[in-house]
Amino acid sequence: MSFQQKNVTVSLVNFLLILGFYLIRVTQLIRTESFTLDKIIWVWISIAVIAVVVTIIGTILTHIISAIIEFVKTGNEDPKIEDIEDERDQLINLKGTRVTYTMYSLFVFLAMLTYAFGQPALVMFTLLILCGVLAQIVGDIYRLNLYRRGF
Repeated sequence: MSFQQKNVTVSLVNFLLILGFYLIRVTQLIRTESFTLDKIIWVWISIAVIAVVVTIIGTILTHIISAIIEFVKTGNEDPKIEDIEDERDQLINLKGTRVTYTMYSLFVFLAMLTYAFGQPALVMFTLLILCGVLAQIVGDIYRLNLYRRGF
């Protein structure tokens, strides 16, 4: 697995975990009838902090584990990690970003429709955060698919 594939995989796993946490937490707030602005803002803040921290830690751990595995395989104390990004990697990243933005635009339109159909603005903003996470997951899956196809 290439360096870029590992980074995309870490991002995908990260956002899948964030999606799970977000869905569980919002569901709990709805079930306990405490779906209020002050409580949902803390969920949004925690999602942002978790996304940054887990992505950084996950990426660092992935590189450390990759270096250890490479050391065990080769016995070389200075393992060579291919972290060079070529034109193919840049093109895959651009295509993945395009898919992410397209999906996010579609999801935002759907979230806005909930407000247009009479739901509170809090529901719309909660769906916007969910849309961002879902769009990132779709984009990462698309990137991994392009890498697997050998594009």
